[in-house]
Amino acid sequence: MQLWLRLFLRHFGKRLNSDRQLLTSGVKAMFVSTLSFALANVFVKQVAHIPAMEIVFFRCFLASMFCLAGLYHAKADWKGSNHTLLVLRGLFGTTALYLFFVTVQNIPLASAMTIQYLSPIFTTVIAIFVLKEGVRPLQWVFYAIAFSGVVLIERFDARISPFFLMIGIISAFGSGVAYNLVRSLKGKEHPLTVVLHFQLVGVLAGFISLFFEFRMPAGWDWFWLFLIGVFSQLGQMFLTNALQREAVAGVAIVNYTGLIYAVTIGWIVFGEVQTIYSIGGMLLVVLGVLLSVLYSRRARALEKIETSVA
Repeated sequence: MQLWLRLFLRHFGKRLNSDRQLLTSGVKAMFVSTLSFALANVFVKQVAHIPAMEIVFFRCFLASMFCLAGLYHAKADWKGSNHTLLVLRGLFGTTALYLFFVTVQNIPLASAMTIQYLSPIFTTVIAIFVLKEGVRPLQWVFYAIAFSGVVLIERFDARISPFFLMIGIISAFGSGVAYNLVRSLKGKEHPLTVVLHFQLVGVLAGFISLFFEFRMPAGWDWFWLFLIGVFSQLGQMFLTNALQREAVAGVAIVNYTGLIYAVTIGWIVFGEVQTIYSIGGMLLVVLGVLLSVLYSRRARALEKIETSVA
């Protein structure tokens, strides 16, 4: 017992300085990703008069250019070797993106993003079967706290129709599948290669849609579409980085913090007033996020100590 305690204190002392920081590199990347996507969503709402699939085309076309430039600079193979997984990641990601744009264009920004934040729940559940990543019982409690915040906001938002609620849920499920595919490609493909295939599928699907529904952008529309591409690419790169650095359950829930951005931006830019219930739900989401991050970090540190002692 004394030997175990000495080893514990020694390892704990060595890790103390690094653990003083609340955020790991993966969690930091997810925070940046969430902010970037939130800004991109603002510009999507600015061009609500343009068909959602057309926006997907422009968004993915610009992002593809950024990816190809990055891959050329990194001297990495853009084709990749895990073609089936890459295509599946692109299909699920593009479907989720299109359906999410539909919700953003038709309901308040904060509400659309609130529904999308069901994706970490789907991500974690799918990861149990696909990636064999277990979730500790207490962490489910933290997820429940965050999810209850989403439910609280959703329940008191009468501006959401059952149709768009279902569209948002399907989008969140698609995102959950896509996140797990990204994780399964860890160490197998360059991160930009993974992102590129998502964009290429979006370009192809979006281009086909132009033959059926197209509206020529005018004036500021071009600028908003450009910013959608820029911030979406930043968000995608940091998202891929986060998911390939750490376990899904450790970083996916950080997506919930984007609710803060959505509520704030929706109020300032679009005049979407939130109720006291929305504020209460937001606080629950933040609480669940912080508890999950703290708990997962401490649990991983203790596991390393126990492994070294054994």
